[in-house]
Amino acid sequence: MQSVTPRRAGFIFLTYQRWAFASKRACAPPMISIQVKQLTKQFGHVVALRGLDLTINPGELFFLLGPSGCGKTTLLRSLAGFYIPEQGQILFGNEDVTRLEPHKRNTGMMFQSYALWPHMTVGENVAFGLEERKVSAAEIKQRVGDALASVRMDHYADRKPNQLSGGQQQRVALARALVIRPRCLLLDEPLSNLDAKLRLEMRTEIRRVCKEFKLTTVYVTHDQKEALSIADRMAILESGRILQVGTPREVYKRPTCKTVANFIGETDFIPGKVLGAVGGAVTVETGVGIFDGVFGDSATIPTVGAAVTVSIRPECWELHRHAEERNVVKGRIGESIYLGEVAQYEFITGNGTHLKIFERNPRFVDGASRGELFATVAPEDVVVLTA
Repeated sequence: MQSVTPRRAGFIFLTYQRWAFASKRACAPPMISIQVKQLTKQFGHVVALRGLDLTINPGELFFLLGPSGCGKTTLLRSLAGFYIPEQGQILFGNEDVTRLEPHKRNTGMMFQSYALWPHMTVGENVAFGLEERKVSAAEIKQRVGDALASVRMDHYADRKPNQLSGGQQQRVALARALVIRPRCLLLDEPLSNLDAKLRLEMRTEIRRVCKEFKLTTVYVTHDQKEALSIADRMAILESGRILQVGTPREVYKRPTCKTVANFIGETDFIPGKVLGAVGGAVTVETGVGIFDGVFGDSATIPTVGAAVTVSIRPECWELHRHAEERNVVKGRIGESIYLGEVAQYEFITGNGTHLKIFERNPRFVDGASRGELFATVAPEDVVVLTA
């Protein structure tokens, strides 16, 4: 029997690694981009999508957010093929799928309801889509096992859905969407029926699975924290139009309009007028003081004297006993809520304006909050929006 030298063992191990990597790539669908071009969808006289343009990159976890009726679910269902648009195109990679039937698009879909068959076992639920596609029994067994293992549910294959918790049912629904090896994954508020703790757990799990499978994923939600915590990029919609596209940090820190600033997180809006602007920097006069700041939308620069709105996030303010040199507002604390690691203040300025200020590691609570205080903010946290 031939002995295995360390050198030969290393060669065998490297060969195995290459084989395993190639096998995994062969089983996984290629990552695709999704392009939406001038998409318009109407329901009677109601226009749900208005000439919408959007590009989602291969392997990207992309979120659609906005208030009820903004068009995010209509866009998702158009991608799935459930709605056919009146105008425009939908491209998966280079393929035009605008009018292709849903079952021919090879998309994985997860809905708000788990939509599991109650009379079937977990394994049978996951296998259903493969059986409809006439996949062989041996391959079904292998792929169902792999899909359940990927969501850590392989030990529950013989249970019925009513024997599972809500989080476990959601994992089964995710496995069912993954088992068909979709070109992209479409999620319609998948965590809305879970309690707060499970939602946190499943956020991380969904991102892990999407990145592990290198899936281009479009995710509809109304939960801002959900989007901010796991999205690669996001789009904010209103009335069938896209207001802003960017990374979570870009959208939160640099909203381009009042609607986006108001929808994502909390903010103080202060009306003012432009005193001067140089490059991306701007000086604004308001009723509570003069602020140096930055433009939210660099493509729309207001002229000197133009009416604008200043947006400042509550956590960006800092409180002091003594006046600072710039971007300072004088006032006092009214109502306050102490939450341990943070305190939320109602800050009343000299002209009666009420601002929201969130102080981390609070110092100005109880007796310390009495008397005159000065609230300051860094110029990069003062976002100037067109009025």
